[in-house]
Amino acid sequence: MLFRELGVEISRNDTYPDILERPAIEFLAELARNFSSRRDELLSTRCDRQKAYDEGDLPDFLSETREVRESEWTVAPIPESLLDRRVEITGPPDQKMVINALNSGASVFMADFEDSLSPTWKNVLEGQRNLRTAVRGTITYQHPTKGLYRLKAETAELFVRPRGLHLDEAHFKVDGYAIPASLFDFGLFMYHNAAYRVDAGLGPYFYLPKLEHYSEARWWNDVFVWSQDYLRIPQGSIRATVLLETLPAAFQMNEILWELRDHSAGLNCGRWDYIFSYIKTLRNHPDRVTPDRAQIGMSSPFMRAYSHAVIQTCHRRGVHAMGGMAAQIPIKGDPVANASALAKVHADKVREATNGHDGTWVAHPGLVPLAKEVFDSFMPEANQINRLTAFKAAAQDDLLACPRGEVSLDGLLQNIDVGIRYLTAWLSGQGCVPLYNLMEDAATAEISRTQVWQWIRYGATLTDGTPVTKSLVRGIALNLAEQDLELGEATILFLNLCTQDELASFLTLPAYDRIKDV
Repeated sequence: MLFRELGVEISRNDTYPDILERPAIEFLAELARNFSSRRDELLSTRCDRQKAYDEGDLPDFLSETREVRESEWTVAPIPESLLDRRVEITGPPDQKMVINALNSGASVFMADFEDSLSPTWKNVLEGQRNLRTAVRGTITYQHPTKGLYRLKAETAELFVRPRGLHLDEAHFKVDGYAIPASLFDFGLFMYHNAAYRVDAGLGPYFYLPKLEHYSEARWWNDVFVWSQDYLRIPQGSIRATVLLETLPAAFQMNEILWELRDHSAGLNCGRWDYIFSYIKTLRNHPDRVTPDRAQIGMSSPFMRAYSHAVIQTCHRRGVHAMGGMAAQIPIKGDPVANASALAKVHADKVREATNGHDGTWVAHPGLVPLAKEVFDSFMPEANQINRLTAFKAAAQDDLLACPRGEVSLDGLLQNIDVGIRYLTAWLSGQGCVPLYNLMEDAATAEISRTQVWQWIRYGATLTDGTPVTKSLVRGIALNLAEQDLELGEATILFLNLCTQDELASFLTLPAYDRIKDV
């Protein structure tokens, strides 16, 4: 559909007129005209920085922003509605998930248009429709056997995670260019819900993914300021938590909070993407080869340093330091395995609460009571922001310390199996997938494929002495595809990503080309 006078082309017949109504299209078009070119510049600068890392540089604290790190300041006061965030749950914005998550007893539900959503046109637009009805309390879902799902009187607070800066929405073009997906997701939620939320004494709350530099936080802040003026809501109504999930950003926590200081809701330990970013950023450094994914946990020195730095920085600046995701899910029919999974979640949440995090993430509603019990025990107050920890300040070496461990055949098999099965689900429209008692999303699939690439690139040796080669990986993957014919397309894509000479920045970029016409 062509809106010639607006300079907009929507390359779909299913235009969702209740969501893409004309004033919303006008808002999106103006967002794109004001901010797309700067987004493009930011992505180009990312490439320049990565080239420097590939040539031997290492991420480090910036001399240009020393004053921001060393001076004393705090972000804007936290809204009352966001003081207590002890348990947060995340998932894609489909009807059933939105209702179950908002009803789960969690403090916050993050509706995710990014890592747990396969961004088909239908998924994205129906997700926006679901959030619009959820904000107004009218969302329902008719289960085929369990009856009608509806919202309870008391629900979790709603945050929205738009897609990352690297992605476009191919179906919506402004002046001939695809709109950045981040602006599309953010803009539609803002247009339909911002004023309604403000009138309710709340605000439009967001999670910002995959920032790599404080200039990207500045871009988002400018988007916020412009949008609030356009929609005539008070400045500071928007609040955003930044997912600290890239290695370069770990050296710019203060700077990111400074840029967003009038709109900040803290930082979150996006642990799985952070591991992926460690591998990707240091891909040309043979001394940074990582062991099996299962051996990289929050006790790994570089992960512990990162978590401690998030807590120190956020509390110094007067804002929440949110913990990371527990990927485990309840295991039905196996009490022993279920008890083991719950014990891992419990230990993880105890570590976060006692270290000083102000809340945590879970992937399944069944884990909300466990996580809440832990934080209720160790954090009886609304948060721990006033608790200034005595952790050693993280130095460059601490944040870059390579995790130690082994590369095993089981680890290789798991990466190939999980990577291919997740991609199969993603290509069919499902972005959040339970596999082998863990909730897998794009971030964990990214770890799987980058580790395999890295092991091939540097000739990692398995514990039995076998070298990891393209031939070995190809044989394992094709054998898996022979056993399950539905895995064929994803197997080809996974092998391309793992065996090409240059490491692709994100698996969702080539994968999106395969679903954008769905």
